[in-house]
Amino acid sequence: MKVSIIIPCYNEIKTIQKIIEKIDQEKSYDKEIIVIDDFSTDGSRELLKSEISKKISKLILNEKNFGKGYSVRRGIIEATGSIILIQDADLEYDPTDYPKLIEPIKNDKADVVFGSRFIGSEEKRVLFFWHSLGNKILTLFSNMFTNLNLTDMENCYKVFKSEIIKNIILKENRFGFEPEITAKISKKNIRIFEVGVKYYGRKYAEGKKITWKDGISAIRCIVFYNLFSE
Repeated sequence: MKVSIIIPCYNEIKTIQKIIEKIDQEKSYDKEIIVIDDFSTDGSRELLKSEISKKISKLILNEKNFGKGYSVRRGIIEATGSIILIQDADLEYDPTDYPKLIEPIKNDKADVVFGSRFIGSEEKRVLFFWHSLGNKILTLFSNMFTNLNLTDMENCYKVFKSEIIKNIILKENRFGFEPEITAKISKKNIRIFEVGVKYYGRKYAEGKKITWKDGISAIRCIVFYNLFSE
């Protein structure tokens, strides 16, 4: 099975090269690395076009800053693997978790796999209480609409059989991608698994971008995509 790894990138010059190198070190499966630069202004774009471009299968350059959801959609269109995995461009999530994320699909036990920061015994950096609580509240709210028992709906790691994700019409351009895709896969007759993953969260001074405004948007997306969208 070939795994298409989609990496949306916006102003991640401190981490983008390291994350690509870590992914490149994973040799246990055939893979393609698709990076979508979302009009970075910190030098990330220039870095991606330099020496590390040799480790990238496809580099997509957005003509303006659209957001994570838009970038993921572009990556999905370009993906040729039978499995599609979403990876953030920072170092909060560790590619050494790929085998456990891919295994349920590879063994035909699952069609979609979510990572979770809140289950398992994997190492996690201790950070913001309110941020963690907000994630759990959004997951609970999402579960009430989807009737899923996820523990971490907002987790970066989401892995799909290609034919499933390519047949879902996605609309959200920013971080609303997470609740939108969760709502839409919950309406399909598919097998969804969840596995614990390592988490090395960042502080805002270290480059974290998601804010309380994205939390408000997530609530809107949960309601809309569960009640008023196919």
